[in-house]
Amino acid sequence: MMKKPVILTIFGTRPEAIKMAPLVQAIENSGDLASKVCVTAQHREMLDQVLNTFKILPDYDLNIMKERQTLSGITERVLVGVEKILMDLKPDMVLVHGDTTTTFAASLAAFYCKIPVGHVEAGLRTYDKYFPFPEEMNRKLTGCIADIHFSPTRTNYNNLVREGVSPDNIYITGNTVIDALKYTVSDDYQFENTNLRKMDFTGKRIIAVTAHRRENLGQPLRNICHALKEIVQNYDDVEIVYSLHMNPQVKEPAYEILGGVPGVHLMDPPLQVLDMHNLLSRSYLVLTDSGGLQEEAPSLGKPVLVLRNETERPEAVEAGTVKVVGTDKNTIVNETYKLLDDESEYGRMAHSVNPYGDGHASERIVEAIRYWFGLTGKKPEPFR
Repeated sequence: MMKKPVILTIFGTRPEAIKMAPLVQAIENSGDLASKVCVTAQHREMLDQVLNTFKILPDYDLNIMKERQTLSGITERVLVGVEKILMDLKPDMVLVHGDTTTTFAASLAAFYCKIPVGHVEAGLRTYDKYFPFPEEMNRKLTGCIADIHFSPTRTNYNNLVREGVSPDNIYITGNTVIDALKYTVSDDYQFENTNLRKMDFTGKRIIAVTAHRRENLGQPLRNICHALKEIVQNYDDVEIVYSLHMNPQVKEPAYEILGGVPGVHLMDPPLQVLDMHNLLSRSYLVLTDSGGLQEEAPSLGKPVLVLRNETERPEAVEAGTVKVVGTDKNTIVNETYKLLDDESEYGRMAHSVNPYGDGHASERIVEAIRYWFGLTGKKPEPFR
């Protein structure tokens, strides 16, 4: 019998884990691919929540997280740690996801070991290397290394072709996060978080919030917090649920400005994935600087205001499900008021078509990998 190709999936943060979990399961269920999983634990507790939710037991755990870690420190620990695993395991392909420092450093380690790299969620671009920082360069550098590219949308595909990637090596798959939502969201879900369990989702309009990106730390994040405070103080029927990142530079201004404000619920530690996805499903609208929520919320019919100056996910902006509002306090307040006060504006965003997937991205990626290794003669049909 032919030896099964060994596919080593590497990730380190909670968002990566959410998006890679359904793919890991699809590889394990393929029958002719052998699955191995390595986590770097760039985020420790937040990562473990997702692993437990999806019942994934890593084969390798680098456990690199340190308090107030630096980008160069993360890069060094991932590069050295992953290289040792690759030299021992000798996988036939390494899969990485998106744009984290784990993604770039693991890809570089695979390149040094001459092991093919598959890049999941490939081709997202803002074309500004400092926004988002360091994600824009992480994904571009990973794209230079990758041998096979799994692009969620036609826009991502076109970006890669313009950069000289052969169309033969790009597959349009949809985004695996839509696959994950099929597993996590349900109408009869009971929240684990006691505060969410008590919340009135029928009598109140709940705004779900995340804000933690590196480029927003400092004054931009303070602007966001002041905007949230003004919004909740002007509407009796509005409450805000802010899932706090564990970074002290996020928590400190959030508690200083929003701690004790009636109608504001600071979720610390951050919500685990099942609670977060079902919160999105039951919220009125979403304010976020996250990339994943720009994909998740529209698939649940929720308008999204993006707390950044630009986005690498223009498809949702073009579709009308997402609006980029930046980090100016008055702009955030005014754009939120529009959605709270204007039913037609809200309805236009809530009922726009989600461009990110149909829940079968992982299957397409597995079929592309099988095609790469000659296990099937048929290329997967692209997501349209």
